[in-house]
Amino acid sequence: MSVPSASSARNASRAVWLKHLHQWHWVSSAMCLLGMFLFAITGITLNHASQIEAKPTIVRQQAQLPAALAAELRAYAERHDGAKEPLPAKAEQWLEQMFKIQPGGRAAEWSVDEVYLPLPKAGGDAWVRIGLEDGATEFENTDRGWISWLNDVHKGRNTGAVWNWFIDIFAVACLVFCVTGLLILKFHAANRPFTWPMVGLGVLIPVGIALLFIH
Repeated sequence: MSVPSASSARNASRAVWLKHLHQWHWVSSAMCLLGMFLFAITGITLNHASQIEAKPTIVRQQAQLPAALAAELRAYAERHDGAKEPLPAKAEQWLEQMFKIQPGGRAAEWSVDEVYLPLPKAGGDAWVRIGLEDGATEFENTDRGWISWLNDVHKGRNTGAVWNWFIDIFAVACLVFCVTGLLILKFHAANRPFTWPMVGLGVLIPVGIALLFIH
């Protein structure tokens, strides 16, 4: 019975490692596919944000707070003057019925005269102001369009905890994709003489541009 040579053992080990690297590489690339497409497109729109005109659509609505609820909020405001606290549940329910919004326990800015509830969102902005003296309530919603929405999604601005978690997981998947790709290049570099020069250019070009042209 013949004993495998050291060269054969190395080749077998190399094949096993290469197989695992290819598996990790294609799995991470599949997970990154849509995210890479989205972040590449929004990278272009963000880079040319000043050249892409946005025409915001602003919608304003008004309503009158019920007297009993207004009295309850005035009493609440006296105890929380200057604080940032969520609206009472009844007030949140009333806002949802009147303006089809969901405050979701967001902190409002309280004073003895009024309550101001900011409702920032991706691609726009919104707010509610409740006058505590007369119960006059104003709601304003600003929509800056889908390009602005995509740009905010890219930055994770006002997108919520779930999307922020997705960005972190996506970033890790991209790192796996890049590292496994680099290791696969290392395995094939001996038969592909342009491998390391191209990798070097991929590093030197952005570094050179950053050092020379970013001030």
